[in-house]
Amino acid sequence: MNIGRAARETGLSVKTIRYYEDIGLVDADRADNGYRDFCTRQITQLRMLAQARHLGFGLEECRQLLDLNADPDRASRDVQLLATRNLGAVRSKIRQLRALEEQLETLIHDCHGDDAPDCAILDGLSTPVDRKQAAKA
Repeated sequence: MNIGRAARETGLSVKTIRYYEDIGLVDADRADNGYRDFCTRQITQLRMLAQARHLGFGLEECRQLLDLNADPDRASRDVQLLATRNLGAVRSKIRQLRALEEQLETLIHDCHGDDAPDCAILDGLSTPVDRKQAAKA
């Protein structure tokens, strides 16, 4: 299957598939004309990559997942450990996003939103950020 069809089958862009090949996550076969030719195994790998990236796994974690998937002697605990670590990272991002949400709500609430030039949002954006406090959030 050519790269365009592989993209349609997996939901990935052609550019992303080429990138994954460039960094060694997938290895496309080559047809006689030199074009990429993806077999069922490679399409399965691309689908796995698409879903893993959607779930927040990083590229190196994806590489590990592909390696584990290809290893018939793998231990499921190794896969679970990767997923558990990823869940921790996702939860951390959620906490950070909630803190951002709270900050934005405060700025919006403090802004009068009238015809006057005073603006709590602009004032808040130009105030130095306490990096230690922001890191705790």
